[in-house]
Amino acid sequence: MVEDRTDSPLTLKFGHEELIIRRRYEVISIVNDFLIAIWFLFGSILFLYPEYEKAAIWMFIIGSFQFLVRPTIRLISHIQLKRIPASNWES
Repeated sequence: MVEDRTDSPLTLKFGHEELIIRRRYEVISIVNDFLIAIWFLFGSILFLYPEYEKAAIWMFIIGSFQFLVRPTIRLISHIQLKRIPASNWES
């Protein structure tokens, strides 16, 4: 039987502690959303200072690019590639 790994947790060990991440794609999507918010927040603050306007523009460009990453993460989470085991019927 082929093992279903779509919801298998990712476990990271740090000394005597373990970090267990379930629903990886959802976690990645949430982290991406936080990064988008940070880019736009800092970009907005930098627009208050004319000398930092170029940096603010780049933060908005990076945040906008991450808006493209969001649906990509969702799409990847719904598409799974599995290896089909060899069959004796195909000879």
